[in-house]
Amino acid sequence: MGAEIEADLLEEELRQAAAVLDPLPPVLLQAAVDAYALHRLDAVVAELTFDSLVDALPVRGAEDPPRMLTFSAGEVTVDVEVSAHGLMGQLLPPRPARIEVLGGPRPGSSLTADDLGRFTGAAPPSGPFALRLRTGGDVIETEWLRT
Repeated sequence: MGAEIEADLLEEELRQAAAVLDPLPPVLLQAAVDAYALHRLDAVVAELTFDSLVDALPVRGAEDPPRMLTFSAGEVTVDVEVSAHGLMGQLLPPRPARIEVLGGPRPGSSLTADDLGRFTGAAPPSGPFALRLRTGGDVIETEWLRT
């Protein structure tokens, strides 16, 4: 038992030293809390199936091309284009939806998908972001990504 108590005390001292010498940035802590909130029981997580930063071939002469993303959750696909001009996307199969752009410590901006599933946002997300889509009774949340 003595060794276990000593290990616990050592662990606590190391935690305190790390908190003083290398504290966790508040923005990172909030992003972690927001990411954990994605694991709600009523939400389906849409997995990233395509990312133009990783999966696309580079295009010669293209300066700052938009980032193309595809998320899939069962039968639902969410295509998203992120550029310096904002966010644009479409739900397939097409359907209206309310969309919240989650972005770390700031409150998420709200977008609306029309009957064809199209949505736009005037400002591109900065830093880590995810999308929460509410369509009918379903809630779909994308994986978190960095812009």
